[in-house]
Amino acid sequence: MDQELQDALRRLKQRDVDTFPVTVLSLNKTLGTCKVTDGELEFDEVQLSSVIDANKSKFYLFPKVGSSVLVSPINENLKRLYIEAYSEIESMNVQIEATQFRIDKDGFLLKKQNETLKKLMADLFDAIAQMKFTVDTTGTAAAQTGKTTIMTNAAQFTSIKTRFNQFLKDN
Repeated sequence: MDQELQDALRRLKQRDVDTFPVTVLSLNKTLGTCKVTDGELEFDEVQLSSVIDANKSKFYLFPKVGSSVLVSPINENLKRLYIEAYSEIESMNVQIEATQFRIDKDGFLLKKQNETLKKLMADLFDAIAQMKFTVDTTGTAAAQTGKTTIMTNAAQFTSIKTRFNQFLKDN
């Protein structure tokens, strides 16, 4: 194949539209989209993932508003852009049917249906703090003697519960 024909084929294969840098103006976390600008034009409904469908399985990285991202068109269509690379991440959300994992600067959420890890841990620590013990007694009812067991590290459990509450999120 001669060079002229090779160059012509290469030009035919070149994309009209390529990846380009923009600044994030706003986020719509519910729809998984954002609004961006290249300094001249604004682009609405830029997808945070190359695939957004109606099912309940999603993976989103949410860029920080004001940060730079690279966007690319889907099928070279400037009306269907998605974020390809991020300079700063505000948060992340993964949803697989009824199970969700979300992380941001304040901690993380692990949720399955209506149950969260934080609530589960809080219930565990509350149950530990309210522990009751059976006391063995001997003697007559009028003069019972026995051993009483007292939890001496209740403050330690309260401290650990506080640490979990600062680490985990409810929503």
